[in-house]
Amino acid sequence: MKKIAVFPGSFDPITCGHASIIRRALPLFDKVIVAIGVNTLKSNYFDLETRINMIQAVFADTGKVSVQSYSGLTIDFCKQVNAGFILRGLRTSADFEFERSIGQINKQLQEDIETVFLLTQPEHTALNSSIVRDILRYKGDVRKFVPAAILPFLQ
Repeated sequence: MKKIAVFPGSFDPITCGHASIIRRALPLFDKVIVAIGVNTLKSNYFDLETRINMIQAVFADTGKVSVQSYSGLTIDFCKQVNAGFILRGLRTSADFEFERSIGQINKQLQEDIETVFLLTQPEHTALNSSIVRDILRYKGDVRKFVPAAILPFLQ
């Protein structure tokens, strides 16, 4: 049976921190599905198609990463795609507490799906998509914070 992991998030936009977690997870799994959660109550900076294209551009060099969108519970999406793992990145202890709670609930909902945590690289600890969006909004330089492959989408 293939080891498939789902890495859920909004990826609005994908950051160097996200990309690092995914790349570091590739040796652990046969496939990583980057799952863009769709929340109709939330307005996004980038539309869904652009976010999908950005992520595909970042991982064009590997056949082990795919990108899909979903709505509803992440655990239900995992079941749909036969994923046995949920991949999450941890920046801080606050992230751990939040993710631990969700992971424990997911375990109660579907006991055969494991949540796997990877620590971010130290240089990405303060980085998140909200900060990148704010820099973009005010025409700042985000090149240090996003993968080079998405720069054409930011023009």
